[in-house]
Parts: sequence; structure tokens; C-alpha cells
Amino acid sequence: MHIPDGYLSPATCAALYASSAPFWYVALRRLKRLLSTKLIPLLSVFAAFSFVVMMFNLPLPGGTTGHAVGVSIASIVLGPWASILAISIALFIQAVFFGDGGITTFGANSFNMAVAGSLVAYFTYRAISGKCAIVSRRRVFAAGVAGYLSINVAALLAAIEFGIQPMLFRDASGAPLYAPYPLKIAIPAMMAGHLTVAGLAELILSAGLVAWLQRSHPSLLRATAPGAAATEAEAGGFGWLAIRPLLVGLAALMVITPLGILAVGSAWGEWSPHHLNQALPAGVPQGLERLSSVWTAPFPSYSPPFLRSSSFGYFLSAAFGSGLILLAAVVVDWAFAARRRSG
Repeated sequence: MHIPDGYLSPATCAALYASSAPFWYVALRRLKRLLSTKLIPLLSVFAAFSFVVMMFNLPLPGGTTGHAVGVSIASIVLGPWASILAISIALFIQAVFFGDGGITTFGANSFNMAVAGSLVAYFTYRAISGKCAIVSRRRVFAAGVAGYLSINVAALLAAIEFGIQPMLFRDASGAPLYAPYPLKIAIPAMMAGHLTVAGLAELILSAGLVAWLQRSHPSLLRATAPGAAATEAEAGGFGWLAIRPLLVGLAALMVITPLGILAVGSAWGEWSPHHLNQALPAGVPQGLERLSSVWTAPFPSYSPPFLRSSSFGYFLSAAFGSGLILLAAVVVDWAFAARRRSG
């Protein structure tokens, strides 16, 4: 679902950057007050969690792979606006350092997964859970449905963006300039794997984490349950010490990231020009080939070139990406704390 550079035309990329920008702006405005208080640790943990969970590739029908996103649980704990920022941060780190998703297509990937995914997950969860108690099983069910719908809406948007390219952008001979697959191919190919394996993975992940939070830290579910009665188990505060169980869980997830490369094959629509050249009779579309080299990630495909072990390289990439997110959050948190003290 991470659209690489070259698959979308510059016009499409610009339109999707423009579509994402208002949501980023509103999210920053709405969270300005909370960013100086309790939200920074939580936002960074869920950004890092999304980054890591997207590294666990799952085998899909047709020999391709897919993954969960973690957008639903982020929306449920953080609310939709903070979730938009958290998922966007994860996507940015993936694109810049690991080449997972493009720089020109960062706006598109953010719109699909961070913006649309967060909003669909949030409103689905709120509609189903209503005002039931924080520890109600209905919230577990709501989280599962929210996860399933959010990742499939994101996949459908990506498929449509792929499919309209050969309709709108062709060279003088009529050959596609960018993604070569029309809607009748792109939508079934993308949705087959997400309606089955990837969607179920997001469902299980979201429902399972909500069930765990109900027992261990129900206060984290309070932000998206304004009408629910408080429970005795709820405790205030979301500082670094208070979210230690989440940090421990994130560390454990990083340790097992090498499992994510057990699934063989690339995700549909994320092939390099080299692989496309072998698969397409007409060769690589000119525009795709030109834009595919607009940015070279230092650690492409989560494989640092100085390491021989792919498993250790994958783990190191997970630690580096997550650590970068958490380190940035610590610096921002420290800056806000210093500002409060001086003010």
C-alpha cells in the first residue's frame, strides 16, 4: 500500500499533497495545547508502533505481501487528529530512510493511510461503541470493525490512484507514463489481499489491543469514549513513566521484526523498475522510470548495505526508525518543559 515514486504522475502527487495538507494543519492546530502536556509520549509511541507493525509482511493471494498499519488503535487511543500526525510521521520515516513509499507520493500515502484511515477508524469506532462502558466487549468489537474498514478504505483509495494513471497520463504513442494498470486490474488486485488477510490482521490487532488496554490501562481509551462511565482502574497521566508497558511492548515487537521478512514477495504495486521491466512486455513506463530515482534511501528495503545478515539488518532498521521517532519526541517534550519552566 506504500506507493513508490514514479507510480503516480506529478499532478496526482501534487493534488494529494494538497488534499493532505489541510488535515495536517488542522491536526497541528487542534493538538497545539495537548502537545505541550501529556500527548507527546503517547503520540510518539503509537507512531513508532505503526512504523514497526508495518514491517511485518503477510503472504497474500497471488504471491504478493501486505501488512497491518496500526491506524485503528492509534485513532482509538489518540483520537483522529493525533492519529493523522502519528501515522504520517511513521510514513515519513519509512520513505526518507528506507524507501518504503516515495517522497513524491508521501502526500498520497498519508492521505490514504493516515488521513482517510484515521477518520474511518475513529467514526466507525464511535458509531459502534456509543456510550458503553470502557471495559465493554462492545468496544472490542467496534475496534475490530474499525480496523478492518480503515485498512480496506486506504487500500481502495490506493487502487483508484493506481488505476486512473493509465486513463489520464499517456505518451504520444498512447502508452502509460506512470502506473500501467487500469482500474479493472488495480482494484481487484489490491482489494483481494486486503479484504482477506491484511484486513483480518488489522481487525485482530485492533480488537486485541483494545481488549488488553481495557485490562491494563483503561484510561488510554478515555479520549474516544467521552460518554462512558469512568472505571476504578482508570489512572491519570500519560507521561513516559506511565506508559512503560507500551514501551516494553514496542521493544518486544522490535525484537521479533525479522519474522516480517519470512513472507516472500513484494507488495502489489510496489515493484521497482527492474522488476517491472521483467513483467511488462512494453517495458517500464517512461514517467515511472524517471521519477523512481528522485530519492535514494540510505537503507533501502530495511537492509543496511553494510550488514550481511538480512534478519539483523531488519531488526536494526526497526530499532533505528522507532528510536528516531522516540528521540525526536523526547527532545520536543524537553523543549516544551523548558518553555513551561521559563514561562
